[in-house]
Amino acid sequence: MVIDGHNDLVLQRWRGDHPKHIDLETAAEAGFAGGFFALHVPSPYDGDPPPPPYALPIAEAIPADEAARITEELFETLCSLPVRRAESVDDFREGEITAIVHMEGAEAIAEDLSNLEDWYVRGLRSIGIVWSRPNAFAEGVPFEFPALPDTGPGLTNAGKALVRACNELGILVDVSHLNERGFWDVAEVSERPLVATHSNAHALCASTRNLTDAQLIAIRESAGVVGVNFAVTFLREDGLNDFEATGLDEIVRHVDYLADRMGIDHVAFGSDFDGAVVPAALGGVSGLPQLVDALRERYDAGEVDRITHGNWLRVLDATWR
Repeated sequence: MVIDGHNDLVLQRWRGDHPKHIDLETAAEAGFAGGFFALHVPSPYDGDPPPPPYALPIAEAIPADEAARITEELFETLCSLPVRRAESVDDFREGEITAIVHMEGAEAIAEDLSNLEDWYVRGLRSIGIVWSRPNAFAEGVPFEFPALPDTGPGLTNAGKALVRACNELGILVDVSHLNERGFWDVAEVSERPLVATHSNAHALCASTRNLTDAQLIAIRESAGVVGVNFAVTFLREDGLNDFEATGLDEIVRHVDYLADRMGIDHVAFGSDFDGAVVPAALGGVSGLPQLVDALRERYDAGEVDRITHGNWLRVLDATWR
């Protein structure tokens, strides 16, 4: 069973595009049990980075009313999918697909948090404070390679209040797309495990979207987890968007590094299916059995189970209680 830290299937369906990586009719046959289904309001340019080195300007902020309207439409799209919506770890069952309602960028949340509890009642269980653009709560990290994620200021006062409120309600706070200062602010404020739903090791791929060793250690010490991102540009040492020449070994390389630095209990999958270019050798959900087989050559059955689903269930249970 695979529980995945991030996919953008909802955005693809909202746009009317054919999904690239997830076929819900056959996904369960590949062991895909669902995971974090993102409600992501796209920026005008939300595409793939150019060949490295590159330094894309940070995306412009989305007006709050526009973001709220689009997020409502995205949520309606998610509700139309033939999936169960998770409110407890018991909602995940082998052979079925379960969706965690996840906001990738908190623009739809009022700055005074007046609608946060309403969203919780509707099923929201995870928030990425930012995508790679600023909002009322924090500033995202721009897409740069090679570069460090220390790119700007941290959480606003509203952002710190959002983290505290999420802790109280039982909403997971995702640090993916935050810059480094924002990450450390979350680490200081939050009383729950630190989670990066779809990020990789900066030491192996020097993208601003990846995590430094110091960040990995902080996540380990909080009993948190990192979902390994399958995006080619966040996997490869050279940062190239060469999906044809990128094998499953690049994903395994990041799993190995994270397991070595943090321990096996803190590593999971965060594919970014339908939101990124992934290795051709993987293809999409249908390639998950091959990836799991590659991990079985290096880890025992219990360790593989923790990577594929056990670590997510542990962290979700600790956060949602």
